[in-house]
Amino acid sequence: MMKIYDELVARGLIAQVTDEEEIKELINNGKAVFYIGFDPTADSLHVGHFMALCLMKRLQMAGNRPIALIGGGTGHIGDPSGRTDMRSMMTSEQIQHNCDCFKEQMSKFIEFGEGKAMMVNNADWLLKLNYIDVLREVGPCFSVNNMLRAECYKQRMEKGLSFLEFNYMIMQSYDFYHLFKEYGCNMQFGGDDQWSNMLGGTELIRKKLGKDAYAMTITLLLNSEGKKMGKTVGGAVWLDPKKTSPYEFYQYWRNVGDKDVLKCIRMLTFLPLEEIDKMDSWEGSQLNTAKEILAFELTKLVHGEEEAAKAQETARAIFSGAGNSDNMPSTTLSADSFTDGNIGLLDLMVAGGLAASKGEARRLVQQGGVSVDDEKISDPTYQIAKEKFETGVVVKKGKKVFHKFVI
Repeated sequence: MMKIYDELVARGLIAQVTDEEEIKELINNGKAVFYIGFDPTADSLHVGHFMALCLMKRLQMAGNRPIALIGGGTGHIGDPSGRTDMRSMMTSEQIQHNCDCFKEQMSKFIEFGEGKAMMVNNADWLLKLNYIDVLREVGPCFSVNNMLRAECYKQRMEKGLSFLEFNYMIMQSYDFYHLFKEYGCNMQFGGDDQWSNMLGGTELIRKKLGKDAYAMTITLLLNSEGKKMGKTVGGAVWLDPKKTSPYEFYQYWRNVGDKDVLKCIRMLTFLPLEEIDKMDSWEGSQLNTAKEILAFELTKLVHGEEEAAKAQETARAIFSGAGNSDNMPSTTLSADSFTDGNIGLLDLMVAGGLAASKGEARRLVQQGGVSVDDEKISDPTYQIAKEKFETGVVVKKGKKVFHKFVI
C-alpha cells in the first residue's frame, strides 16, 4: 500500500518542505503532531478552508495528531500575507463565538478528545506576553533584512508597511515555538503564501532549542487556488448550512470548470487514487459525471450523505426534469412583503439573496439574466401577484441559479 506521505504527493497536496526524509518518517509512522492555523474572521469556515480540513482528516486517519490553531490573538492585528488592506478588529466575544463555531464544523472532519485532535487559541499566550520579554527572548532570532525580503512584506512596501503588520511574522513564529514546547508540535502546514512566516517559526525553534530540535514545515501546493474557491459571484461558499444550503454547496462544486474537476477530486475527496486515475481519460459528457461525483462526495463530507443525496436529486430535477425539486433553495414571504397584492421582481430578488441590492437586481434583469417560472423578464418594474406564490414561484438567475419563493 502507498504510504500516507506518498499519497499526499500523488494527490498534489505538497509543494515545499524543509526536511523531507524526517517529515516522511514522522507522517508515515503516525508520529507527527502538526498544526494548521485558522483566522476567526467569520462565524463559519468556507470552502477556502476545505483543503486544510481534508488534509487534517487524512493525517489523523494515518495516526497523526492534528492541532487546530485558532488565531484569536493574531486576529487582533493585521495580516500582510497576500492582503491589500488591514483586517478589521474584532472583540474578544466575537472571536470566541467564531472559535466555537469553527470547532463544531471541524468535528465533522477530525475527532477531538484526549490523545486525539485538539483546538487551541493563540490568544491564550499571545495576549499575556510582556513586550520586554518578547524583545529579549525572540527579537535576536530575527533578521530585519531577511524579513523585508519575504514575499508577504514585499507586497506592502510600496503602500507602506506598518510596524503592527511587520510583527505578524514574529507572532506566527512564536505560535509554533509555543506549540512545540507545550504540546510537542513538530510540524506545521500552511499555504504557499505563508511560507516565509512558517520558515520563521522553524528557525526560531532551532535557534532557541538547538539544531536537533524537530521543527518541520510543509506548504500546500494549491492553497492560493483554495482561497479562490471560497468566492463566487454570490459571495462566499460557507460550510454552515444556514449561510450556504447543502444544495447551493453541491451546486458550487457541480459547476467547477472542466479543467479543474479531476484535480479537485484528487485533492479533496477520499476516493481511492486507483479509481481517480481511471478518470484521467474522461472527456466530454464524462466530465459532467465527474462533477457530480465531486459535488456528492464533498457535500457528503460537510452535510452528510442524506443531504448530499437530496442536493443531487434536486440538481437533477432542475436541470434534467427527473427527481424531486422540493429541496430547491427557497424563501418564505410574509403577507407584509406585498403591496396591493403584488411584489416587485427587484424586491423579490433582494429578499431571496439573488442580488445584494435593487440596483444590482435591475442590471441583471435589464441584461436578460432573469427568468420567472421559465419566462425571461426584461422589465425591471415587473410585478408578481400574491396568489402565484401559493404554489411557488421559481426565479432563475443566469443559467445555474434557481430559487423558489412561497408564501
